[in-house]
Amino acid sequence: MRKMVWALPIFCLLAMGPLMAQQLAEKGSGLVNLERHQFRFDLLSPGISYEIGIIKNVSASGGLGLGYATYEEGYALGLTLHTRVRYYHNMNRRIRKNKNVSGNSGNYIAATRSIFFSQMRLATNIEGPEDFNLGVYGITYGIQRTYKGGFNFDAELGAGYYRGDGVPNGFGPLVNFKFGWVATKRKSRMPVFE
Repeated sequence: MRKMVWALPIFCLLAMGPLMAQQLAEKGSGLVNLERHQFRFDLLSPGISYEIGIIKNVSASGGLGLGYATYEEGYALGLTLHTRVRYYHNMNRRIRKNKNVSGNSGNYIAATRSIFFSQMRLATNIEGPEDFNLGVYGITYGIQRTYKGGFNFDAELGAGYYRGDGVPNGFGPLVNFKFGWVATKRKSRMPVFE
């Protein structure tokens, strides 16, 4: 009897697999407006970043570049690892208004994380051990626009929690501005003007 209890859910999952695969094949990847892959060279704060579409209007991104953090305890400047999970909330409205959505051009809300590693730090005034790492975790609201030639800007504003190894933790603002060039091919969802 126990084997029957476990066999039924497994059988249902196996039977649903081909149906789900067929539905996915009919509807595509489900990303609709987002780019599947987007690789960018950041010019203003030198670095690189990569964004991948996960599901409709949701992407994940990561990058390595020059970053600056400041909170109650001081500042840190250096090479930083950034990760984001973004929800683009206005893609359908932009399409209805015949606006560009190519290159993930839209407004978003993001869960953010930035890590300042001690080995890559250029300057700091935070008191603590020489080899402390600093992590910033927060929420931001941002806009990203990619233009016909591939030029891109991304601006974010929010708040976060700063947590360090052996240094005081605290809260502070999150401000991020990037200007760069998207090196990957983009969907052609530019507006058509008549």
